[in-house]
Amino acid sequence: MSRLIVVSNRVAASEKAGAASMGGLTMALSDALAFSDGVWFGWSGKTGPATDRPDIRSQNGVTIATLDLEAQDVSEYYNGFANTVLWPLFHHRIDLARYERAFGDGYQRVNERFAAALCDLVRPDDVLWVHDYHLMPLALALRRRGLTNRIGFFLHIPWPARELLVTLPQHQALVRSLFAYDLIGFQCEEWRRAFQAYVEIEAAGRVQSSGRISAFGESTTTGVFPIGIDARGFAAIAASPGATRSYTRAAATGVFRSMIISVDRVDYAKGLEARFMAIERLLETYPDMIEKAFLLQVAQPSRPEVRAFAELHPRLDALSGRINGRFATVDWTPIRYLNRSYGRDHLAGLYRAARVGLVTPLRDGMNLVAKEYVAAQDPQDPGVLILSRFAGAAEQMDQALIVNPYSLEDVADAIVRAIRMPKPERIARWRTMMDDIERHDAAAWRSDFLRALRSTTPQVSAAQASVIKPSATEGQGGGGSRVGFG
Repeated sequence: MSRLIVVSNRVAASEKAGAASMGGLTMALSDALAFSDGVWFGWSGKTGPATDRPDIRSQNGVTIATLDLEAQDVSEYYNGFANTVLWPLFHHRIDLARYERAFGDGYQRVNERFAAALCDLVRPDDVLWVHDYHLMPLALALRRRGLTNRIGFFLHIPWPARELLVTLPQHQALVRSLFAYDLIGFQCEEWRRAFQAYVEIEAAGRVQSSGRISAFGESTTTGVFPIGIDARGFAAIAASPGATRSYTRAAATGVFRSMIISVDRVDYAKGLEARFMAIERLLETYPDMIEKAFLLQVAQPSRPEVRAFAELHPRLDALSGRINGRFATVDWTPIRYLNRSYGRDHLAGLYRAARVGLVTPLRDGMNLVAKEYVAAQDPQDPGVLILSRFAGAAEQMDQALIVNPYSLEDVADAIVRAIRMPKPERIARWRTMMDDIERHDAAAWRSDFLRALRSTTPQVSAAQASVIKPSATEGQGGGGSRVGFG
């Protein structure tokens, strides 16, 4: 079998990671890499002098290759273009996007550096799998260096509506760079349709029912590959000693009360402010829920260097404080807001203790918390999942209570329905969702994508790769083969 090379912004594998702390995605990719004697390549998370020579080490049968980035790279590529331009834009928050030329320059510079370092690692029959919005131009940079290997791309976040994407300067250059991949994978059909709509309308492209898509004089294949979790593995974690301790403590503190749990990064796309206000509306509309239900919000810090994320913290503190001040009693508060990270075993116990899993992002690629909540439940007495219609998981998990997270009444009504739901209905809904996440788990996602990638026709021949040049719409304001995204 050909060797697999996984490329991501950060290398998720950890020498200290165990079953209780390693995510399902990390485990799925690590298994595939170990089986193929593969390589995981990405940013080390450290700053240092610019170099095209990665640090290479072996870890659990996998070759780990990492590059340090200069402080300017981190500012412009990661905090800048990736998280101040693409993240808000792809989550439909163009009011938070800052389109600065230096950000685009840094984004392209880091992708070119990744490509230069990868070229020394790649063998002729290797298969490359590139992950997420940080690295969209990477395949084009590799093709211009002569690589003809099969290269696949998977987008973990939503693809934006065409009407919003066109607000990005040189949006066409960014989309065109994706046509250097042999396969482009999306989390759900809605995100793929949004990509196809852009190609048809803005690039006069052609979309075939097979998923083949043509534009810019080139073609590629698109597919839908909903990411999963290791459902059986997570259920086992939920029964582990650490999870049991977490469950026992949570159940004791919430005795005679219904615990509602949410677990998110502190991120405006996750809808935490709207969720807190939905709890307030719940208590206003259903006063019998006062002292009978409470939200446990685990909010893990995220990207503190990015202003829009940093500014969210004081707003959440103020909002939860106001709601608690208004409704709390001597021995009960409606919102327990924990601004910290927990291990997967601790979270699994909390999921199991919660009568309701409240997963209400305003826009999300998939949201694996929804699947982890279901996997952690007691089959004899499961809780109820409430899920935003704007999460990719909603396409698969239609037995959840699907809500509009922008409607406080809709979420409040769903919480009451979940708390009052009879056990037979809870079990039937849970069983259907559990069967699906066991069938479409992380290993199936990985296998489906790689099978589709290996079955594609290679994008370019060696002769074609050596002559790929920027189109007339690319590199404006810059020379050489650079594609400008500023």
